[in-house]
Amino acid sequence: MCNQSVGLIQCAVEAAGISTVSITLDESITKRVKPPRALSVPYRFGYPLGAPNNPELQHAIIAEALALLENEETPPILKSSSYTHEG
Repeated sequence: MCNQSVGLIQCAVEAAGISTVSITLDESITKRVKPPRALSVPYRFGYPLGAPNNPELQHAIIAEALALLENEETPPILKSSSYTHEG
């Protein structure tokens, strides 16, 4: 699913009172759409959680994204992942 579509869906879901967070591969689109919460990762399209068969990295990225739900800043919140390599 494209980053723009996900961001627009997030905004609609949040308007209904449900908190959301996404993982984005294209920070420029995410900055334009302004979803409530997004984690930017440095990986190529098709691999938002990094390389296959790396469950430690994948779980860490998911945890980092979910932690944005606890962030008390006013949305939109866009953070860059602290995981900048494949593992």
